[in-house]
Amino acid sequence: MERFIHIGKYIEEGINALEESFSGLWGLIDDTISWIVDSLNDLLLGIPFPVIIAIVAIGAYYAKAGKLFLKKEGFKKGIGLLLFVLLGLFLIYGMGYWKEAIQTTTLVLVSTFIALLFGVPLGIAAARNNLADAVIRPILDLMQTMPAFVYLIPAIFFFSVGNTPGVIATVIFSLPPAVRLTSLGIKNVQTDVIEAGRAFGATEKQILFKIQLPLAMPTILAGINQVILLALSMVVIASMVGAKGLGSIVYQGIQQNNIAKGFESGLGIVVLAIILDRITQSIAKK
Repeated sequence: MERFIHIGKYIEEGINALEESFSGLWGLIDDTISWIVDSLNDLLLGIPFPVIIAIVAIGAYYAKAGKLFLKKEGFKKGIGLLLFVLLGLFLIYGMGYWKEAIQTTTLVLVSTFIALLFGVPLGIAAARNNLADAVIRPILDLMQTMPAFVYLIPAIFFFSVGNTPGVIATVIFSLPPAVRLTSLGIKNVQTDVIEAGRAFGATEKQILFKIQLPLAMPTILAGINQVILLALSMVVIASMVGAKGLGSIVYQGIQQNNIAKGFESGLGIVVLAIILDRITQSIAKK
């Protein structure tokens, strides 16, 4: 069948034009993200393994137990998560994938930070402006329904291979929940509370930062939780463009048909996902 619509051709021409016109910008972004990822990796890998385990375990316990840190009720709430963190991280260390786990965590943290840096302001704009909402919503639909592998093509084109294209693809894939849930949280703030603020003379800026955002925070934190989990789900795909971490070990296991390597590294990703999920959920509930 003869083709008469060539959307892909125009997209390719547009990407080529962007690459030629803003090559300096892409190089700056590549250098910046690579420096952040490498520096954070070096920092975390320079901390002794027992110290990181202790910090994460205590942080998870406190996030779950809250103000009941030294009381019996708090101990019951937090001890299960604390034990899981200790056993899970020790399992990763014992399997010999501690360095890769740190690299994966770094990739997730950097991607999550960038996604929130853009996602939260876009969510605020969508919640407070109908025109912005009408423009942003179909773009988010496209980002969520487009196969994740497609994001790798322009990422490689602009940034070659390495951690940067992996981070960029992960940000694009994980951004929508941050925007949607921020917008949803602000829209669900009761109108009578907002009207009361206006009646007392609050400016729109004060209403946003002192009424809407604080009341929407549980929903926004749920969005952060989803961003983190989606970022973790991208680590294997990101490894196809040179991103380091447990995802690259899973990818090696697939290429080598090595069941043991693939299962162990996949188990490490599951452990990290559960730990980050439980900690962020505990914070969101408070």
